[in-house]
Amino acid sequence: MIISNIILGENVDIDRSADFNNVRIGNNVLIRRYASVFGTPTDPAIIGNDTKIHIMAFLNGWDAQLIIGDRCDVSQNVQILTGSGPCSSKMRKAFPVVRGPITIGNDCWIGADCIIMPNVTLGDFCIVAANSFVKKSFPAYSIIGGNPAKLIRTFTEEEIKKVQEEG
Repeated sequence: MIISNIILGENVDIDRSADFNNVRIGNNVLIRRYASVFGTPTDPAIIGNDTKIHIMAFLNGWDAQLIIGDRCDVSQNVQILTGSGPCSSKMRKAFPVVRGPITIGNDCWIGADCIIMPNVTLGDFCIVAANSFVKKSFPAYSIIGGNPAKLIRTFTEEEIKKVQEEG
């Protein structure tokens, strides 16, 4: 593999088994074992400050821009896909490849074994329940889950005040 187009912030800890290319990684980022993070030379994947990418997470920014905000937690076995579709050219006639950007806002928590599909934006402070399949966007302070993911509830006013407190 050719390693190129990598910009690392300060205090970045990437396990030697992780695979990454065409990325811009902020400060204080942790990328665990066997995680993969890819962008393209023209649209590198962006990982914000103080974010954690856990074991075997696969962040595919090959087909469109992928942005993960600050202070996010991407749990184990999460797949974030900016492109999805069949390999067969015959199948693509009926089921074309879907490509589109993905933006995960600041302070989001993506539970284990989730899949996030192209053209999804999650606002700040979203929580995605484990084993969810996310194929549409949700606003800030959403708690979502299921297959397909649906809004479970939004943060209460008290919860919003707590997460917005300094320190």
